[in-house]
Order: sequence, then structure tokens, then C-alpha cells
Amino acid sequence: MAASVLAMMPVAAQAQSFTTAAEVKPILQATRASWIAVREYNGQDLLYFTNVLAWRCGLSEIRYGLNGAGTDTVLAMEPCHDGEAAPNALNMDQGVLIYVTLPLQSVQAVRVVVVFDDGTEEAADYDRAAVLTP
Repeated sequence: MAASVLAMMPVAAQAQSFTTAAEVKPILQATRASWIAVREYNGQDLLYFTNVLAWRCGLSEIRYGLNGAGTDTVLAMEPCHDGEAAPNALNMDQGVLIYVTLPLQSVQAVRVVVVFDDGTEEAADYDRAAVLTP
């Protein structure tokens, strides 16, 4: 029975790998409020990019700027794992971290720009209080 239901579904609905701008853009637009988080840990600010990195396969670049500075800092990204069952999985086996370490309480505001693989961009601004995790 399940096979017959799958046969009636459009191919795109059967298997989306979420590796293109068309596939990840709606997700990132819907989750914009949680692209980043700030955590105070061990006397430092950790600026996490976990959410946006989880959909990096449809992105060509992530840039950010702190406290009103331009978005000139490019975030290192783990490559997309094309050909694997979960291409967006964060394996974290290549030394690329999901966070940036900064001096304690130095992050007051963050602007993030994601550049999709189709050349379009989306930006989001965050105040520390809105993204500070306990």
C-alpha cells in the first residue's frame, strides 16, 4: 500500500534533499528568528550559527557583522555531504565549528547575511537579549 501512495506523489515530494536555494530558502525564511544564538560560557561569548548551518547546502556563503559593523566576516562552513543520506548533517569532523568564540559580553548586536546558491540574499538583525540562551 505504501508503495502505491509513493507512486502517486510528485517526485519532488518523495525525496527532497534540501541542497538547493529553492528547497532551503522557505525553511530559513521561516526560522529567521533562530538563525543564531549567543551563550555565555567559560568567560566568553559563544556565537552559535547552528540553525543556519543546518541548511547550508543551499547556501554559497554566510556573512556576519557585530555591533553595527558591516557583514564582512565570512563564516567557515562544513561542506555539503552530497551523495549521503543526510547531506546537511553537521559531521563536525573537519575542524569547522558551529560557533565563534568572542570576549565575554562583546556581542551586543549581530547582522547575518545568507547568500543562496541562486545568488539571492536574505539578512537578519539580532539584539543580544533576543538570542541570549541560558
